[in-house]
Amino acid sequence: GTPLIAGLTIAAAAYAGRYSIRAWQAFKARPASARLGRKFYEGGFQPTMTKREAALILGVRESTATDKIREAHRRVMHANHPDAGGSHYLASKINEAKDMMLGKSKGNGSAFSR
Repeated sequence: GTPLIAGLTIAAAAYAGRYSIRAWQAFKARPASARLGRKFYEGGFQPTMTKREAALILGVRESTATDKIREAHRRVMHANHPDAGGSHYLASKINEAKDMMLGKSKGNGSAFSR
């Protein structure tokens, strides 16, 4: 009886190991965006900024209150400020997004627009 139980235990461990290896390989074969569990916006900037794009840049909804927009702008700008190693282009787009969301947009507000 004991050799039979030992054999079944070893066989079960082998099948579990095989299943684990296949599951890991299937996980690694998926695209990186699917593995993150979160879908990010894939695309560049529009020629003229829209309110939707401004909301995506700041990470808020289009109907967000003014104080929340300013808080989001401060948070995003802090992470991307040129003095802290960020990009001047991104900083201009972040400022343009804040202006667009607050209704202060003057057309193509970016210094880097074409």
